[in-house]
Amino acid sequence: MFHQTIVRVRAGTTIDRGGNSVPDWSAGAVRRLPVSSVSVQPTTQAEANDAARSAAVTGWQVISAPGVDADITAVDRIEWDGMTLEVIGEVGRYQDFLDGATHHIEFVMQRATG
Repeated sequence: MFHQTIVRVRAGTTIDRGGNSVPDWSAGAVRRLPVSSVSVQPTTQAEANDAARSAAVTGWQVISAPGVDADITAVDRIEWDGMTLEVIGEVGRYQDFLDGATHHIEFVMQRATG
């Protein structure tokens, strides 16, 4: 069940013209971390059509195998299946009730097009 691999993409930082530190998503600034032993399952699909555009939002839930904890946060992006997806909300870390270590993680990611 946990046979898939995703890649966490984390922005670097740069300084904008106002002197503020801001995320830098350019190819040379991002850091990638492969995360294996996960299961990616579809969760949502929605379409909206109006005169200006057609939009589609598709979501997936990611669940790691027991014992897998990955450095993924709500501000990261995920590369999977040829797509770049956004992490939606916080990453859930479920603790093992016996030793308090992370048992597994779960989070939702989505792609919006249109």
